[in-house]
Formats: sequence, structure tokens, C-alpha cells
Amino acid sequence: MPLDDTNRRRDRGEGPPPARNVLGGTLLPCSVAPLTGFFRDGCCNTGPQDVGLHVVCAEMTSAFLDFSKARGNDLSTPRPEYGFAGLKPGDRWCLCAARWEEARRAGLAPRVLLEATHVAALQVVALEHLRAHCLDVA
Repeated sequence: MPLDDTNRRRDRGEGPPPARNVLGGTLLPCSVAPLTGFFRDGCCNTGPQDVGLHVVCAEMTSAFLDFSKARGNDLSTPRPEYGFAGLKPGDRWCLCAARWEEARRAGLAPRVLLEATHVAALQVVALEHLRAHCLDVA
């Protein structure tokens, strides 16, 4: 179901309440180009199936992409067989909270969009650390 239709259904009281972000507000979309999220719905939504907790909306950097690749998760190489074009610096992507925290501890955490980062991230990452890497969106 398209993101806009899902939001309209929620507004009419049909379906679950909207997901919350780390600031307590409604979770905003992270990216539709490239289409991100565990459920590929553009948002960092999560559920029982998402054991990696893909909930941190981050803006990719070369340093982070290299870091992730060195850790065995190559996000920059295209994988057409999976419909994945590969990420480049500037793309936004829903990252695993643990990977983001690992990158933060290594001094390589990408900036995050707090309004698009799911509240579940707080199970792994401190809000103060997310705030310290906040992406300023004008």
C-alpha cells in the first residue's frame, strides 16, 4: 500500500496508530528515492520481523559506507538482482540501530533525521547521541 494511502487510512481511524519518532512525534518518511525501510515503505518502521532494528534514518557519507562495507554490509555496491541500486553519499537510509551505534563509537556515525528515526532506536542508542548527530533540515 502506498505511503500516502496508509496515512489516509490511519487518519480515518483505520489501522494501527502512527509510529512515533525519537522526539515523540509522528514518524516522518526517511526516503523514497532510494526507497528505504525494513518494509520498503519509505519510513524506518519496525516490527517483530525486523530483528536488525532498521530504525535510524541517516544520511550516508563515504566514511560510513566504507565503515559498513568493512564490517561486512556493503551498502554501496549495486545489487540489481534485488532491485538495489547501491547507496551513495547524501542518500538517506534506515540503518540498523546497532550499526549506527558502532559507527558512532568509531567516530564515523552519519548524521540522522530525528523526526524520521523510530522511537525503537532508543533501545540501542541514547537520544543525546542522536541529537549530537542531528541533520539540520531547513
